[in-house]
Amino acid sequence: MAPATTRPPDLDQDLACDTPHSPDPTTIEALRSRLLGAASVEAVADVFKLLSDPTRVRLVDALSHGERCVCDLAAVVGLSESAISHQLRLLRAARLVRVRRAGRLAFYSLDDHHVVGLLHDTRKHVEEGGA
Repeated sequence: MAPATTRPPDLDQDLACDTPHSPDPTTIEALRSRLLGAASVEAVADVFKLLSDPTRVRLVDALSHGERCVCDLAAVVGLSESAISHQLRLLRAARLVRVRRAGRLAFYSLDDHHVVGLLHDTRKHVEEGGA
């Protein structure tokens, strides 16, 4: 029998408003005007979907240390070059990585500093969780 899990009390306190009330329409509209548009919401969600795969996170992590060819990435991650190429295609389509060709070789790197920031900020968030 699995032990019962309980939520810390502080998590239950923020589940609802203390007293029922009607939201202020002006405040709600002001907030709505500052939120992401529908297209941006979908694009951000797509990036997080891509990064929900551990192999792709490993690839992004490896590429955060510099440009690498497919065979190097395959060795680091421990998968076939074919499997790595498939994952890199997905990351390229989302503009998370870019490719530089040198003859028959293809070298991959992160598309820009925002991708590095996303990885490092998420890592900090996870590590601050007290794991």
